[in-house]
Amino acid sequence: MLKDLTSTTKLANGVEMPWVGLGVFKVEDGPEVKQAVIDAIESGYRSIDTASVYGNETGVGEALKAVDVPREELFITSKLWNADQGYDSTLKAFEATLERLGLDYLDLYLIHWPVPEANLYEETWRAFEKLYQEKKVRAIGVSNFKEEHLKTLIQGSDITPMVNQVEFHPHLTQEPLRHFCRDHNIQVEAWSPLKQGQLFDNDVLKEIAAHHNKSVAQVLVRWDIQSGVVTIPKSTKVHRMKENADVFDFELTHDEMKKINQLNKDERVGPDPSTFNKR
Repeated sequence: MLKDLTSTTKLANGVEMPWVGLGVFKVEDGPEVKQAVIDAIESGYRSIDTASVYGNETGVGEALKAVDVPREELFITSKLWNADQGYDSTLKAFEATLERLGLDYLDLYLIHWPVPEANLYEETWRAFEKLYQEKKVRAIGVSNFKEEHLKTLIQGSDITPMVNQVEFHPHLTQEPLRHFCRDHNIQVEAWSPLKQGQLFDNDVLKEIAAHHNKSVAQVLVRWDIQSGVVTIPKSTKVHRMKENADVFDFELTHDEMKKINQLNKDERVGPDPSTFNKR
């Protein structure tokens, strides 16, 4: 039963991951990100998603020290940046991430992009498997991986990724990829679930929102959850965080879900993982 921000989905290895968390992409390190994370946790959030390339792990770590919530109740995710791919460099980068966050372990560690040109993600994944086996990470996964990248990784690995965090919103529903992930017990997680606010004026979404006396943002978060997708909307404003989390007291109908799914255009706001090779 989904009841609040502590509601979780069970990953392939049994680890429980909250359905809704806070993303901190483009939130400035220091007081801004520290306050955002403190506000989120005090508002009931238990899942925080950062990445080494965001440059704000230190501020996130300071916030985690400042809140009065036991570590085991939190779910902290970070990601390995492209320049750090490779076996030894991954292990080194992970330790640096842990140090910046001031943590003994991560709940989830992701390869940020496949970077096909470098062709290092299989080697990188071996390092992830080592970190997992050493219990330095409770779950391991990937981000922005398409089916072809996942197939390659699964074929040459002992452990299948537990999570795939990808761009996901009504203009990019990623149905074939989601089916593939479902078949391989990989939890899909959405980044940019609100499409950077570009969907707020959509008539279909506004109509559905009005019917439920909710905002378009709340409809989008609820659509994610009902689609079986973990979601991490980003905000630095407390009232927005609370609004994004207030999605457990209504349910979208089958017809409403269908209408939202039909908005798909295969349109990205971020790079295409097949061609994104920035390091």
